[in-house]
Order: sequence, then structure tokens, then C-alpha cells
Amino acid sequence: MSLAGQGVVVTGAAGGIGRALAARLVREGARVVVNDLDPERTVATAAEIGAYAVPGNGATEAGIAALVAAASEHLGQIDAWFANAGIVRGLGLDATEAEWAASWEVNTMAHVRAARLLVPGWLERGQGRFVVTASAAGLLTALGSATYSATKHGAVGFAEWLSATYRHRGISVHAICPQGVQTDMLANSGPMESLLVADGAVTPEEVAEATMTALREDRFLVLPHPQVADYYRGRAADTDRWLRGMNRLQRQLENEEEESR
Repeated sequence: MSLAGQGVVVTGAAGGIGRALAARLVREGARVVVNDLDPERTVATAAEIGAYAVPGNGATEAGIAALVAAASEHLGQIDAWFANAGIVRGLGLDATEAEWAASWEVNTMAHVRAARLLVPGWLERGQGRFVVTASAAGLLTALGSATYSATKHGAVGFAEWLSATYRHRGISVHAICPQGVQTDMLANSGPMESLLVADGAVTPEEVAEATMTALREDRFLVLPHPQVADYYRGRAADTDRWLRGMNRLQRQLENEEEESR
């Protein structure tokens, strides 16, 4: 696998994992377009890492169509799409309809909308690469947020479907599923932070390096925290036991919150 000379788009790339992925791709020799909602940060990131900025909404149908068009015009063609943008909106059953809708838009439907536009052309050329930044929450669960957990499961499920459907026709698909990563999202996770960093909080650059390794080895799952594979196997082998363990963690969180009041 070589990314040298390839046209690549990274969404949610103004900071965190997205910025680290984009910078790593530039070092691999790829021609990179970075996208994010914040125009100033997107332009600054592009200037700093040697990419091309296309600010805008990388989740809505119109926003993705505009991004694909602008990136295609700049790159000539898009060879790989890194669907990295993600949000946390809402927590439990009190999450509003608007919070659920926003979570589905960014964390799941953005991938569907991008694939609709990209995959037909990739099938004609016989190759293309789609990389989803999901989360360990998409393989296991996220105790603190029903919206995040469900929509990240959706992201992994869609990526699995893409791979199962188009792998034999040259489409490579990967799902990045870390636990705690040293980003603003982790810093703002409240009581969940202690669980997320139980296996250590990796840097965005470590996530990017793990991603490059998985791409070279043609592995679907990118697991910056290797322990996630064990948890995933345990969940499948005895789901009831796993759920009881997760419930114990939930009670632990509730106790810690109560003690902190």
C-alpha cells in the first residue's frame, strides 16, 4: 500500500485525531484536503501541515456534496476518504430529539452520504478507501451517552457493510476504534474520563500511527488500545456476563458522582 500521490479527504481535521491523521497522510506523500466547521482553524491547520482547506459542514447532504465537489476539483479525484468528524450530544433517556438527530447526522449518516457519492466512481476505477473514525463505543458501548453509543455502533455497522459488500471490487474499509484519546472530547467527558483512561489515554498521533499500520496490513479494525480486542471477544463469548460487568461499572460511576456532590 502506498498513499504517495493519492488524493485524500479528512473531515473533522482542524484538531485532535483528524489533524493527526491529516498530518500523517501528508508525510506519507498524499495530497490532503482537510475539512472542519471552523473556517479559521481549518485554514490554519492546512497551512501548518501542508494540506488544502475546504471548511464547511461535512455531515449534511448538501455539505458533503459541496465538499466532494471542491475536493475533487482540487485533487482531480478522491482516492481515500477519512470520515473522522464526530460529536457527543445528549446523555441518557433525557437526550432530546434534536440531540439524537445531530448525533445521527454527524456520527453515522455523514458516512452514508459520503459513500453514496464516492463508491460508484471507485467501483468504476476498481479501487478506493473509506476510513471511519468510530470508537471503542461502537464495538462495546459508551455508558455515559446513549446517543454516542448507538450512533457509533451505527458507524461501525455501516463500515462493516461496506467492506462485506465491496471488498472484492477493490474498496478497502477500515474502522478506527480507540478508547481514551488525549483530545478535547476526553477532557470534557466528566466522570467517564476515569473509565476511558483505564487502559491509558493515547495521543492523536498514536492513533494516526496505528491507522497507518492497519492500512498497510489491510485490517478492518484499527485498535490503538489492543485491550479492546479482548473486551470485544468477551462481549461476544458471553454477552450476559459482559453486560453484568458493564452494569457494575455504571454503579461505580453513580457512586463516584454521588460522593463528589
